[in-house]
Amino acid sequence: MANLSKIKRDQMIAFLESLKESHSDDASIQAFNEIENHIRDKKYGLVWEEHSEEVDDLLKENIPILTADPERRLCKDASLPWNFIIEGDNLQALYLLGKTHKGKVDCIYIDPPYNTGARDWKYNNDYVDGSDVYRHSKWLSMMKNRLLLAKNLLNPADSVLICTIDEKEYLRLGCLLEEVFPDARIQMVSVAIHSSGVARSEFSRTDEYYFFVFVGASAPVAVPLGLEWQSDGTKRQQDVRWESMLRSGNNGRRIDRPNLFFPALFEESTGEFLGFDKPVPLEVSGADYIPPLGAIAILPYASDGSEACWRISAKKALELKSIGAFDWSPIKDGKTTLKYLKPGELEKIEKGEYQVVGHKENGAMIVSAENYSPKWVPGTQWHVPTHQAGGAGGSSLIKTVLKTKRFDFPKSLYAVRDTLRFMTANKPNAIIVDFFAGSGTTFHAVNLLNAEDGGNRKCIMVTNNEVSVNEAKELKEKGYKPCDDEWEKYGIAKFVTWPRTVCCIEGHDVDGDSLKGTYTTSLGTEIKCSDGFKANVKFFKCGWTPRKPEDYLLSNALCLHIKEMIELQNAIEVDNVKNVLILNKEDFRRTILNADVRPQIERVWVNQNIIFSTEELKALKEIGYKYIPREFFGQELREAAE
Repeated sequence: MANLSKIKRDQMIAFLESLKESHSDDASIQAFNEIENHIRDKKYGLVWEEHSEEVDDLLKENIPILTADPERRLCKDASLPWNFIIEGDNLQALYLLGKTHKGKVDCIYIDPPYNTGARDWKYNNDYVDGSDVYRHSKWLSMMKNRLLLAKNLLNPADSVLICTIDEKEYLRLGCLLEEVFPDARIQMVSVAIHSSGVARSEFSRTDEYYFFVFVGASAPVAVPLGLEWQSDGTKRQQDVRWESMLRSGNNGRRIDRPNLFFPALFEESTGEFLGFDKPVPLEVSGADYIPPLGAIAILPYASDGSEACWRISAKKALELKSIGAFDWSPIKDGKTTLKYLKPGELEKIEKGEYQVVGHKENGAMIVSAENYSPKWVPGTQWHVPTHQAGGAGGSSLIKTVLKTKRFDFPKSLYAVRDTLRFMTANKPNAIIVDFFAGSGTTFHAVNLLNAEDGGNRKCIMVTNNEVSVNEAKELKEKGYKPCDDEWEKYGIAKFVTWPRTVCCIEGHDVDGDSLKGTYTTSLGTEIKCSDGFKANVKFFKCGWTPRKPEDYLLSNALCLHIKEMIELQNAIEVDNVKNVLILNKEDFRRTILNADVRPQIERVWVNQNIIFSTEELKALKEIGYKYIPREFFGQELREAAE
């Protein structure tokens, strides 16, 4: 079948080549080449109008930097790693995370703007609404730029990106993810979040969608889940399973496994098990087998009366009987059912997940699964009551903590917790990033997950400090503008994300009153909200410094922000006691040569430009030190010829 598009494309390119012969000046050749590049552009996949952002222009002339907010720091337990909330444009923050976390992130969870047509997100400081003819292409441009940077953060061997969306953009998002992650496995899960549905002019929407992008060997982990997950339709086995010894299905005929057609012998009068006889020769019918005097022979027959075979050998059955893992029902009318425990069930007994509560007269174990929670991975339809957006883990929780409705459409804490659990249950030290942090549900979910299983997962959240369209209107009417203190204090980072984080860690609401109620763990137990969580968190703000300053050295300016980069990369706090940063000789004297500080030092980072004496280097080596990583700002310094 002819490729008509290719034929037309080749004809146009041939025509351009002929034009080059008569128009060979540099300007014409350059124009022809640009036309040819457009003709050869991608012919299959998602195509849209590319749009630039103001942050793109800022990145050309400026370098993103981080500055710690000294008023927003919470240390609950100094022995635990630190988490971070970063205020700023997420493209700006992703640029910095690419320097500190390239290939190190285990899980990225994002809840981007859904682009519903409402004025719910900004592009170049203007709200995008349904009347914008470039609404979809602006959204795709915004998402692609960020996903490309996010891809650089993920551990290529084993990591996952999770992106939530609704029906407005899920088709385009799916195509975009396939383009950005061509080697990944991508699956979409439907999550019921509104029992009554969100009104639409068509069918009301009761669910939304979670895209899972599995990178490398990444896959969901089978975990114990509570009874509420029964409603998702997934079949689960909670009772101890004794496997029938009779084989069925494939290879279940006698002819398939002739050596497994042998009699089990029982004493005729008492029903006592006597053992097994040799396999009946294939040429001898089972009906012709004559058992020893006084014995009943049980042979494998299918339900239709045809000759079948056993699942295991006589030797294996006797081994299982010796440990109480072989059983049979009372003989009735010359028939009984033989059964045994498979390796998986025996393993549960060994691990204490099943309890042996006694033995039958025939020696078979009596096993209880009363306290066992089966591990499993659900299907792609999640109908779980606690995942409701308006329930106890969603808007009701936010209102309880913040006392007023400061944030619309929060995710359910439990929906995010469960999502992260499936991907990090086997990674208690996972690094989790959310660069569309919103109200801060992701960090809240990480804290709850750590409290459940004793993990030390670390979370980095990025959010801007925008106000809503209605708040912006009210503030403008009062004469305020962006960057004014009165405006900034109502931004999402400072008005929602940070206070929610602090309140949930400390166990109180914004008024200082203890939080009422409990969190429900994955296994149905409860944790008091007032107990809070053991977690540390710092608040950083993104800023800029010119790439080519005129009146000072770039290296001097960047040195002022190295501390934050080291803290972010290592999930620590540089306190210059336990974790020490040496930018100059004065820092060296104040720490390494200080007899009070030196014994407490655990880690040291050193400016590579400092020239140390032999004795000074010896002192550093005795402690152990690292140079400040060149990847932090090395490229920018080379570009500035420093």
